[in-house]
Amino acid sequence: MKLGSRRMFGTWVVGLLLGVAPARGQEQKPLMAEEVFKNIQALKGIPVTEFMATMGFFSAALGYNCTNCHGDESLGNWEKYAADPPIKRTARRMILMVNGINKDNFGGAHVVTCYSCHRGAGAPKAVPSLAEQYGEPPPEDPNEIETVRQTSTTPSADQILDRYIQAAGGAERLTGLTSFVGKGTYEGFDTYHAKVPVEVFAKASGQRTMIAHTQNGDSVTAFDGRAGWTAGPDKPLPVLALPAGGDLDGVKLDADLSFPARIKQALTNWRVGFPGATIDDRDVQVVQGTSAGGSRVKLFFDKESGLLVRLVRYTSTVVGVIPTEIDYSDYREVSGVKMPFHWIVTWTGGRSNIVLSEVQTNVAIDPAKFGRPAPPR
Repeated sequence: MKLGSRRMFGTWVVGLLLGVAPARGQEQKPLMAEEVFKNIQALKGIPVTEFMATMGFFSAALGYNCTNCHGDESLGNWEKYAADPPIKRTARRMILMVNGINKDNFGGAHVVTCYSCHRGAGAPKAVPSLAEQYGEPPPEDPNEIETVRQTSTTPSADQILDRYIQAAGGAERLTGLTSFVGKGTYEGFDTYHAKVPVEVFAKASGQRTMIAHTQNGDSVTAFDGRAGWTAGPDKPLPVLALPAGGDLDGVKLDADLSFPARIKQALTNWRVGFPGATIDDRDVQVVQGTSAGGSRVKLFFDKESGLLVRLVRYTSTVVGVIPTEIDYSDYREVSGVKMPFHWIVTWTGGRSNIVLSEVQTNVAIDPAKFGRPAPPR
């Protein structure tokens, strides 16, 4: 995926507003793609958020942005997104072909995907590359490591997690952290890569909200402990309820991991024994768990400090599994607890950079902060 295409992908969302259906009672039942967008054929019957993630999957698999499929005219005329250029018709045939391969050979599992053949290129390569065969292999991506080879010398998940709890301040201090409010800056495709103010509100009862004050209105992700929403001027609808599954799992996990004392309860089916990995030339220990909704999650802990430096969660879509990566850094001590003041969120549709400048702990937070956001103005 080229960085340029990744940046441009996020901007296409605004154009999809042309197909928005009337919004009545949408939080109670997730809207399907065909209820919001025009001319949906091969991707009917999936929630809007999964449809958006599917577009991100295509973008990552082919290295494309929105105009590569929808045409340059779509940038000035949103109705063009519903048109049927040849490449869009080809994409529909490819979806049916890949579904058929997986159904006939792999029991319907997403073993073969767009990425299997394209690998970031618009056209699959059919001729082997001698340069790749005999050249220096690229470094292994720790996010893709799946094989478990646990040995008697492998630290257990409990040992790695206990070390993290101790490194973050110790169980007693972490248990005493009940809430915090953070302020800083946010930068992403929805801010045209300019820095804007951001606020983070979190309570140890499993609630978390982040508000980025963008140039076009507030962009909000909120979780009240049970339900979650996203709202913003770049969304296909002003306010979207997150359906059960990967999207809701993600915001719940963000809320839980905002408080290190909750880490052991945040996931189940802990696994270790993954091959050695490095992030930014530092050795890490990898632990994998399963969310309440069944999503796989990998946590990467700095082998020297014991602190959490990366989280990768995997979400299933109708065309395959996509990763979301969060990198944590700049740990600072606040009220005896070490908290990351910098995190970078990377997914198939873009990248966001959040830098906190101040954090206040154990403060009263209005419960309304975690409820359904108001539509952006």
